[in-house]
Amino acid sequence: MALRRCHLNPKKTLFLLCDIQEKFRAGMPLFDNMTQAGKVLEVPLIVTEHYPEKLGKTAQELDIAHAKAVMGKTLFSMMTPEVKTNISKIFGEKPQDVVLYGLESHICVEQTAIDLREQDINVYIVADCCASRLKQDRDLAMERLRQAGCIITTSESIIFDLVRDKNNPQFDAVRKLVSATSLDMELARSQAKL
Repeated sequence: MALRRCHLNPKKTLFLLCDIQEKFRAGMPLFDNMTQAGKVLEVPLIVTEHYPEKLGKTAQELDIAHAKAVMGKTLFSMMTPEVKTNISKIFGEKPQDVVLYGLESHICVEQTAIDLREQDINVYIVADCCASRLKQDRDLAMERLRQAGCIITTSESIIFDLVRDKNNPQFDAVRKLVSATSLDMELARSQAKL
């Protein structure tokens, strides 16, 4: 499972949006900028909804109309047989890189990331777009995910790595997405307290 740190390529990258559902709305930071940047840059998106019969559908304020698939699941990991089938349809086999974000960091996001790392896929965890009900669960998950070989980063870092150049025709559209200040997830401060 060698991690190969590289620049992200929209043609070889998959965005996975994990379980941002109505029932969890109160604890959600801002996720839409990440999803919209993927749409502008034409990065394929797959969305899961954990047990949507009880927890609801994806939060309405997120525009996921461009998603290649939106699927319910009961498995905590997003790597269900249906998701794997959709990934194969998009990439032929597997993506080089997966950008993973959503809820909850210490359960569904973590289990998905570990399943992806076991397939030797580079996993970028978008720390400012991952949440858990308790900050300690989120912070410890980020630490475990780093130890598992994931790259812990931010939405702005991902977005500009995909754009790569101010002369990219999508630069102005993407720049507008990152100009607003997001909720500070306090990862660095809380990590220092551990």
